[in-house]
Amino acid sequence: MADATGVTNDYASVLGISEGMVALESGWDEDCDSAISESIESVLGEDFLEEESDELVDAVVMWWRDEDGDLVDGLVDALRPLSEGGRIWLLTPGAGKQGTIAPGEISESAQLAGLVQTKAERLGDWQGSCLVGRGAMKK
Repeated sequence: MADATGVTNDYASVLGISEGMVALESGWDEDCDSAISESIESVLGEDFLEEESDELVDAVVMWWRDEDGDLVDGLVDALRPLSEGGRIWLLTPGAGKQGTIAPGEISESAQLAGLVQTKAERLGDWQGSCLVGRGAMKK
């Protein structure tokens, strides 16, 4: 779907998130694009799980900026609730934006956390990197 400016905002579809999936959102703050979160929750038909939930999830939507700390630690934390075959969508500020993270740092951190980047998508002012466990690539 497109808004009045013709910009596509069907972010859930771009991220491969569909009805019936369970998702958790972490790192959301005032600088995040609420349209991305709202698009996903609209497709899920319910709110994101809380970060403290012990339920397994199909997807983790992880907002991350350069100043948020060690990305490897953040990714390891995001893996804990992830079900087998699930994915982490790492959302970082786009190039030239405050808090942006170099693509090399994302792939290196993902590797150290036992993840592989499968694709990248531009989501408004944010860059999305899809990360899956190394074993998920063999299926």
